[in-house]
Amino acid sequence: MNVIIRNERPEDFRAVEELTKRAFQNVNVPGCCEHYIAHILRTHADFVPELDLVAELDGKIIANVMFTRSRLLGEDGAEKETLTFGPLSVLPEYQRKGHGKALLEYALGKAAEMGYEAVVIFGNPENYIARGFKSCRRYDVSFGNGEYPVALLVKELKEGVLSGNKWIFAESAAYEFDERAAEEFDRDFPRLEKKYAPSQELFFIYSNSCFR
Repeated sequence: MNVIIRNERPEDFRAVEELTKRAFQNVNVPGCCEHYIAHILRTHADFVPELDLVAELDGKIIANVMFTRSRLLGEDGAEKETLTFGPLSVLPEYQRKGHGKALLEYALGKAAEMGYEAVVIFGNPENYIARGFKSCRRYDVSFGNGEYPVALLVKELKEGVLSGNKWIFAESAAYEFDERAAEEFDRDFPRLEKKYAPSQELFFIYSNSCFR
């Protein structure tokens, strides 16, 4: 298949938001807000345009990933700039075909070339451990309260860069949003049924589970 990975362009914005809505509809909650998050990320100071990438198949955008800058604060006073990605979206009919994997691996390679040394995300471990992500507990990355969220995952892009320190993760404020604004934004999109899916319970479990 003739898949091209390239940077998102302004004329792609609507197509990316529509595919993001379709990709996340009813996955984590009934409905979704990820297409609104994609919309607001682009104008935030922490957004990394060089890592705003799409996968295009025969002229059709089938996947997208977006990155923001985040930080790790060391117990010894050190501070390390890191990356966080999301949404990572693949059109439903192209899922489980390796497109998301290829897009993410390309993006991580580019991030390493840009000098970034680690990526920290919230995600389903089942989706990301095969891509080299590990539990935050293995790198002593937490919220500083003695708890290590199961869904907080870390990947070193430079081996050993997080060794020998305890870290507090500071996510970008780019992911904060007004739920009413998200609902208003969604009204301009094709109506999709909101319903329960088993993946929502899995999302709830992972989102509310921690190591100590």
